[in-house]
Formats: sequence, C-alpha cells, structure tokens
Amino acid sequence: MTPPIDVAVALVLVALFAGAGITTVGPGGVFVTAALFALTPASPATVAGTASATFVATGLVGSYAYRRSGELTGERGRLLAAILSATGVLGAVVGATLNTRLPRSVFGGLLAAFLATVGVVIVARERRGLAAVAEIDSETARGRAVVAAVGFAIGVTGGLLGVGGPVLTVPALVLLGTPMLLAVAAAQVQSVFLSGFAAATYAAHGAVSPSLAALVGVPQLVGVVVGWRLAHRIPTARLKSALGGVLVLVAISLVA
Repeated sequence: MTPPIDVAVALVLVALFAGAGITTVGPGGVFVTAALFALTPASPATVAGTASATFVATGLVGSYAYRRSGELTGERGRLLAAILSATGVLGAVVGATLNTRLPRSVFGGLLAAFLATVGVVIVARERRGLAAVAEIDSETARGRAVVAAVGFAIGVTGGLLGVGGPVLTVPALVLLGTPMLLAVAAAQVQSVFLSGFAAATYAAHGAVSPSLAALVGVPQLVGVVVGWRLAHRIPTARLKSALGGVLVLVAISLVA
C-alpha cells in the first residue's frame, strides 16, 4: 500500500512527533495509529496491525536507551517490565482478535473516544496537579497482582486499537506512585512484547502492511532517540499538557 506523496510526507512528520512522545511522556504512538486511520483507506485491522509492528521496533530502541540511562538496571525497573510484559501479551492477543471483527466506523469511534479520554486525563492531571491515587509496591504480592491486572487491561486495549503500551502504561504507573522516568522505561519493554504478539496476531490475518510500516517506522525510531534525550533534559509538565490537548483535537477530527 503506497500512499500519495502528500499523505506520505504527513505520515512521516506525524511518526517523527509520535516517536518523541513515546520516550518522553509515553503517549505518542497513538498519533501514528490515528494518522494511518485518517489518511489511508486501510482496514481497522491493517491500521492496528501495521502500527503494532512499528511499536516493536520503537520498544526495542526505547528499552536500549533507558537501559543506558540506568532506569532499567535496577531491580524495581526489571520487575515492573517483566510483569507488565507477561500479562500484556495475553491481553494483546485477545484485543487483536477482537479487532478483526470490528467495522471501520466502530473502530474509528472507539479510537476517537480513547484519544479524547487519555488527552483529557493528561491535561486534568497537569492543570490540577493530581497526586498518585495509590502507592503500589511491586515487590509485594498485592503490588504484583495490581501491576499484572494493569498489564492485562493495557494489553487488551493496545491490541484492540493498535495504540501500543506506553500511552496507557505510563499514566497508569504514575497514578500508582511510580516515578515518571521509571514508568516510561518499563513501558518500553512492555511495548516490545505487547506489540509483538499483537502484530503477530494481525499478520496471521494478513493485516500488516510492510510498506506503511517502513514509512512510519523509520521516522518513529528517530523520534524515539530524540524523545529519550528530551526526557532527561526538560521538565515534562508543559509537554504533557500540550500532548493532551493535541490528543483531544485529533479525537475530534476523527469523528468530524
């Protein structure tokens, strides 16, 4: 599937921005999913499958970057990543299987609702300075159970909509008292497994476009490296507020 040149340029620019969002604040890959849905005639399964395939690569690069900066070398980071990944893959297969039965209009409505919800939550948290709703210790049995449930739920949503893991994992972990950079780092590892199993499920249904995956995947990887550097150099509060606002605008455009 080869889009017209103007559409291809738009997809590349969106993908670059999305990659930076993935490793800076988590929500980012959703822009690629939204752009593929809005700018191409691809089916919901192909949109989600293609996006998921690119998130495997972004997760690998993001994981390597955050390991270099130390967030994934500690016991807590490794434990979070392992639990989220193990339960996320189960949910991803469930979500991807459900997607293959969705009409395009229903998929568009669900994606728009998801984007709007995440955007509003991000903006509300930053504007009101909302604190963590709970302090979960992943080294206790109760803490591991909570993280496992979160991982499965994120896997289902990520597999169903093709939005990857960080967009939900980072906000969820921060709400549970996890430091921002640690949450972003753990989400990169989860993305590899969650998106990998989702992409494999879609590929089994012939719903992955290699040409589109290459078109948006390469600029995403550039953005991932840029985002990782930004995450360690600038405060993320303003960036998250801007990102939340853009998510809401994208959601409105999808249903307009």
